[in-house]
Amino acid sequence: MTTHRLHPAHALRTRDVRVSFAGTEVVAGIDLDLRAGEWLGLIGPNGSGKSTFLRSLVRLVPRTGSVERGDGTPPGPTDLSLMPQSPELPPGMPVMEYVLLGRTAHLGWLSMESRADRRIATDVLRRLGLASFAGRPVRSLSGGEAQRVVIARALVQQSPVLLLDEPTSALDVGHQVEVLELVDELRREDSLTVVAAMHDLGMAARYADRLLLLERGAPVALGTPDEVLDDTLLSRVYHHPVRVHRLDGHLVVLPQARALHTPASAPIPLPDRSTPASPRSGQRDLGDGSQKPRSRKLGSAGPHEEVS
Repeated sequence: MTTHRLHPAHALRTRDVRVSFAGTEVVAGIDLDLRAGEWLGLIGPNGSGKSTFLRSLVRLVPRTGSVERGDGTPPGPTDLSLMPQSPELPPGMPVMEYVLLGRTAHLGWLSMESRADRRIATDVLRRLGLASFAGRPVRSLSGGEAQRVVIARALVQQSPVLLLDEPTSALDVGHQVEVLELVDELRREDSLTVVAAMHDLGMAARYADRLLLLERGAPVALGTPDEVLDDTLLSRVYHHPVRVHRLDGHLVVLPQARALHTPASAPIPLPDRSTPASPRSGQRDLGDGSQKPRSRKLGSAGPHEEVS
């Protein structure tokens, strides 16, 4: 295997990174040279090791292999910032206090946030359009607002490498684009390097410079979206036939319908709400259009005997 020397243009390098749980290997030897300032998209079906690989980079799960910064040294606690897939939003915690949790890596043992830490958090909230939310409880926010707050927490750590685990998984299309555009803008303005696990292959192709396709924890393709998003390769890895199209200059990946699927020949009409519904069983028409439930006399009548 050829060894490439690291230099400042590299943000991170991994060699033979592996993770096993109970004897089962879930990340199977990932070699990666991550260039400074690039966006790398991690793609692959559920269970392919995307999230586990990201968590292994920050030592949240045990791993073997090596992870190095551009100068060849191991990354410290402030070099990589992870935005988890399902972040915990503590009840009653204000947005400002939640975002300040991102400064923990810079604090000493039992230290409190300084004025400088709060200035950094305030600046990030302002840049993300969240300054007016500083005092609101994090659980009172909408999905898109909460996702931006989680990104703010990751940004205040001021790490050169941002790891995003499914950053848009719980958002509608409009909020997905909003969050990804925000990340891309911050990447360009602050020279951040982004590694993002993404399920939407079209979104991954639109924002990522390169894609790493994983299958059962092992890398099977690394390259530009045009190189990786191949019909035959994706159909094999995802175990379903797909077609890759180009629409308005962007790659779009669509699953093919199964052979047994037969579309309806005509749409099923909705019920006509203008027609009065017929009386339900157990109700009697009063003649004026209203309906009265039949009563049941308790005591002398049998348990199933109706009386008027």
